[in-house]
Amino acid sequence: MNESFPNLPNDDARPWLSAEYASPEGIVGVGGELTVPILLDAYSSGVFPWFNEDDPVIWWCPDPRAVIPFDGVHVSKSLKRTLTSGLFRYTLNTCFEDVIRQCRVLRTDEGTWITEEVIQAYCQLHRQGHAHSLEVWDKTDALVGGIYGVAIGGFFAGESMFYTATNASKCALVWLLTHLRSRGYRLFDTQIINHHTARFGAIEIPRGQYLVQLHSALATTPVTFQ
Repeated sequence: MNESFPNLPNDDARPWLSAEYASPEGIVGVGGELTVPILLDAYSSGVFPWFNEDDPVIWWCPDPRAVIPFDGVHVSKSLKRTLTSGLFRYTLNTCFEDVIRQCRVLRTDEGTWITEEVIQAYCQLHRQGHAHSLEVWDKTDALVGGIYGVAIGGFFAGESMFYTATNASKCALVWLLTHLRSRGYRLFDTQIINHHTARFGAIEIPRGQYLVQLHSALATTPVTFQ
């Protein structure tokens, strides 16, 4: 039994409870491993891992949940000009591990959930075709931005992004949303809203509504990232 959270499950194969049993903060489980089967089961259940470097794995299903509707993306006029200016070049899945490691570097000073365990787990997801990256390159072919996430059916969970050049992460997000919509994706999950994602149209919806949208998106086939 988990000493800190005695009412949470201790099943290594599925170490979380159903969403209706979540703590007020949205915690549904503690412990377990970040294997590919467990992670795919988690995301398919509306659950995701988020924990500090020295903590056990903590599983979350918060209420409300943040999403960016594909038909509600906000793009400023200045960013539209940047997107069409030719300042950046975009690629898909060319250097997934570099992107996730750059996301870790960006957040190291403030503390990060992107531990080495997370990096290895999501790289394995990527090798098996369930996690993807979008890369942003400048005119010198330097990697200056990117975003990565998990895809199942018509569902995409945006995990983290980074930038080393002005507007690179903003362009990455808009480019990715446009790409996913063109590929037939139906749900873009940002998990928890923040100022950055809100600027691009992220909204909060009740957890129950999110789970309905998730199950519909998971059933959307065939959908491929590339």
